[in-house]
Amino acid sequence: MAAIPFLTKRKPSAARENGPSDYNPYLAARREWDERYGDQITRARNWRTMALLCSLTSLVACGGMIWLSVHSRVVPFIAVIDGLGRPIASGTGDQTTTADERLKKAVLLQWVEQLRSVTTDGVAQRKTIDRVYSHIANNSPAMSFVSDYYRANQPFVRAQKETVSVEVRSVLPTSERTIEIEWVETTRDLYGAVKSTDHWKGLFTIAINPPSDERTARLNPLGIYVVSANWSRVLQ
Repeated sequence: MAAIPFLTKRKPSAARENGPSDYNPYLAARREWDERYGDQITRARNWRTMALLCSLTSLVACGGMIWLSVHSRVVPFIAVIDGLGRPIASGTGDQTTTADERLKKAVLLQWVEQLRSVTTDGVAQRKTIDRVYSHIANNSPAMSFVSDYYRANQPFVRAQKETVSVEVRSVLPTSERTIEIEWVETTRDLYGAVKSTDHWKGLFTIAINPPSDERTARLNPLGIYVVSANWSRVLQ
């Protein structure tokens, strides 16, 4: 009996399974290239997109900060007034402080007292003079008038032999911007003895310009400035 040879069944190749017409070596290479490098390309594209978005966000934020710095708003200051109507403290606030008639009169009252007073304390006298000038409008008639007064009646020279105290008797507004003030000056020697008592009357014109920076607001929180000043002794 003749032996029957054993035949092994061989697995057909991909070309035979799919048919010779379905296999394309270029497509197969492209598929292999996409699988190997396509994921890296996708990640790189996503990274570039994210970097672009972050750059745009930073650009918008910087532009907003520049716009805010250019269009910065002025922070107003609030003045705290004591029982006599005098400003004793100031600070920032959300609303501006309006200087009514009572505040105008109080500021002018204090300004006249500081202007005409003479004290032996040199430091206090210097601070008083600085406060007087902080309430005078620049390049105004009041600036020249007060400067001429200080040159003719130098406080530091007078303090070597006498002191002067001022007591305001009345503050009467004659118009919206003009105020009339009457006061009494008492001059004493360095031992406290009264040398003279004089009555004075002055007419002052003011203007209001709210402060725009912190330094000005601390010196003149209400923004009340003397534009013109004139006074004379009242004969009794």
